[in-house]
Amino acid sequence: METGDITSRIRITLRGKVQGVGFRPFIYNLAGDLNLTGWVANTGQGVVIDAEGPLSNLDAFLYRIEEEKPPLAHIQGLEHTYLEPEGYEHFEIRESSGGIAKSFWVLPDIATCDDCLAEVFDPQNRRHRYPFTNCTRCGPRFSIMTALPYDRPNTSMCGFEMCNACLAEYEDPQNRRFHAQPNACPRCGPKLSYLDAAGTELATGNEALMLAVNSLRAGRIVAVKGLGGFHLMADATRKDAIDRLRQRKQREEKPLAVLFPDMESVLQACEVSPMERRALMSPEAPIVLLHRKTSALPETIAPGNPYLGVLLPMTPLHHLMAREFGRPVIATSGNLSEETLCTQNEEAWMRLGSMADGFLAHDRDIVNHVDDSIVRLVLGREMVLRRGRGFAPSTFPITRHWGFGSVDLQVLAVGPHLKNTIALYKDGEIALSQHIGDLVSPHSVTTFENTISTLTRFYEIQPELVVHDFHPDYASTRYAEDQNLPREAVQHHFAHVLACMVDNEVPPPALGVSWDGSGYGLDRTVWGGEFLLVTEKGFSREGLFRPFMLPGGEQAVREPRRAALGLLYEMLGPEVFERNDLMNPLRWNLPDRDVLSSILKKGLNAPRTSSAGRLFDAVSALLGLGLHNRYEGQAAMRLEFATGIFLSPAENQPVPAKRPGREPWIGEEEIVGSPRNLAAPSATGIPWSDERYTFKILEVDSGKSPAETVHQYTYVVDWQPMIEEILNDLVRERAVSGIAATFHHTLADIVVGMAQLVGEPRVVLSGGCFQNRVLTEMTVIALREAGFQPFWHQRIPPNDGGVAVGQILAALQKEAPKTIV
Repeated sequence: METGDITSRIRITLRGKVQGVGFRPFIYNLAGDLNLTGWVANTGQGVVIDAEGPLSNLDAFLYRIEEEKPPLAHIQGLEHTYLEPEGYEHFEIRESSGGIAKSFWVLPDIATCDDCLAEVFDPQNRRHRYPFTNCTRCGPRFSIMTALPYDRPNTSMCGFEMCNACLAEYEDPQNRRFHAQPNACPRCGPKLSYLDAAGTELATGNEALMLAVNSLRAGRIVAVKGLGGFHLMADATRKDAIDRLRQRKQREEKPLAVLFPDMESVLQACEVSPMERRALMSPEAPIVLLHRKTSALPETIAPGNPYLGVLLPMTPLHHLMAREFGRPVIATSGNLSEETLCTQNEEAWMRLGSMADGFLAHDRDIVNHVDDSIVRLVLGREMVLRRGRGFAPSTFPITRHWGFGSVDLQVLAVGPHLKNTIALYKDGEIALSQHIGDLVSPHSVTTFENTISTLTRFYEIQPELVVHDFHPDYASTRYAEDQNLPREAVQHHFAHVLACMVDNEVPPPALGVSWDGSGYGLDRTVWGGEFLLVTEKGFSREGLFRPFMLPGGEQAVREPRRAALGLLYEMLGPEVFERNDLMNPLRWNLPDRDVLSSILKKGLNAPRTSSAGRLFDAVSALLGLGLHNRYEGQAAMRLEFATGIFLSPAENQPVPAKRPGREPWIGEEEIVGSPRNLAAPSATGIPWSDERYTFKILEVDSGKSPAETVHQYTYVVDWQPMIEEILNDLVRERAVSGIAATFHHTLADIVVGMAQLVGEPRVVLSGGCFQNRVLTEMTVIALREAGFQPFWHQRIPPNDGGVAVGQILAALQKEAPKTIV
């Protein structure tokens, strides 16, 4: 069977002018044309479509909705998720449903529509070159809202009185600016200003815009006030400007996003699939990770990274700058590394004054900060890595699939410590906030608290329960403890798995594979390579990676060579310090060795971890790819990129179609159960190798009683045979690309092996490690070949940005006396 003929299902939610314009009959006829079954309905969220049929037809359906929509329709937002088929027999128009209460109608910001853009560049139009042009189809929403309902007095536009011409548009039902709350023009609306690094105004209006563009041409750094915060901009074609920006921002090697003037310029620099093109040009206008072409732009934009984070202009201001500048610019968040986004003018002078040579600002306040969203393609589907502008805040229904309709409870989940988001629950809906960031500074904690205050007010929620991470020292945990409310602690990796189950509408039971850098375990150790069996009562920890020590604790996160040393020490004990063939490549000198030997022997500041993320770090360091992390996940990313595997058949790339046969994986004698032969042919495009490393799955606990706690487990994945073979490969000078690819393939086989032992057909992949496209695609393919149903993240981030959703669900499990449907 061809990949495009596989029966699948898609759920599409459309916002905008999509009701009362013939949209449902259009969808009905389009579905019939493509032989799809399912339904379409008007809801409180907009138009919701649930369709199933051949995967290639569903992809065509998605594209044709946007291309062939009714003349009076306008799509302001489109989110889609691929789900397991329901078995619909025909397509129908269902009765409209009220859906969620209007208190949940908090609209994300929307990229500039074509009609407004045409006006901006029309010399005869009164909005010619006006950078705040908008209508009901586009422009700021959440970023300017102070309260609900979404009326002009409840936005930061309240101080701008509309002129007679704008007011006439606003009051005309036939005009596309009818009740467009941010409606304005050069006569009555916000104005640009250009200021120097000290905050002294040098120009206003179009002159200010041209001063900013000329500063970029001169290689200077300009802080630009956008839709949801400030960007730091620099000429993306000039290495000296990029280096200066990195030095000032204290961002040594972390990739920088690039704003391209138009799609034609993107195509010159990157490979772009149809789905990636759709994401770039969507109303959400996220950053999309694209495979870069060699030498199109300086390597220093994303050192050692085959991908570029690409975005297109999303506001009239960005369109005007891009048209004038005519080439790509760096557009990175306006903050110091690890801090939250700058939004206010006075704040920008203070926090960004040492980084920017000038400021292009304006007098419309940003009420709610909103970072750029980030998307990448995995197996032909969009995976949102950061929910921000265009996507957030937004809601996810759970009642139908989890049976929580009887839970009359309002819940606040405060999320994790890194990549923080918060979530709220009310009336069967989970609302997920925009990306807040790492809670590592007083400023970011204040932003976190303000976001909670804003969203509980917008959604009219008075929390009766607050849910937090099990880690006692997180800033979010401390916040929860300070509230005069009942509270519930949820284990980090359990929350990861539940978030993915919500994303894919998968009720329990399911086997959750939760792999990330670290999370506080129920046994007070560092978890991170977990296999959790989720039931409607909670979870059991079925298995984990063999733990090893991390000398230096948190320092090992910044130095992958420490993870490698902990791994080797677990294998060899003190003998490792006498092995120059192992120590020298990790660049440990004799004084270092003495200190580290003492740390490991005494077990002081050397926590044991089962972390898959640290396993990635260790292997990356052993291969010489990354001894130090200049940013989170760098060493693991280098290991992914070293495989040389970038594109899949979903992007129509010519790749090998079959996986060579081989013997069953090694270690069978240690496994309880009957693992299948994994030598089945692959109908996918991952370039399979016949190489696999040896691993063992050991049974360490022969039978748990119901009274036992969930941190006890049955299976341990022993990575030692794999590491020994990797070291042998290094001795015989095998290519690093081959080692990296075999490592990823072996991890995929480990997941299959554990799934076979646990015996649960549904397998859910979550945690930061599954941002790795190669790992995710290999694992999904291997699971499908072995007869399992794999699920991975789509709309909810696999990293810690999705944890708050899982926290909500874990709390509701304890509150709901029900049978899950």
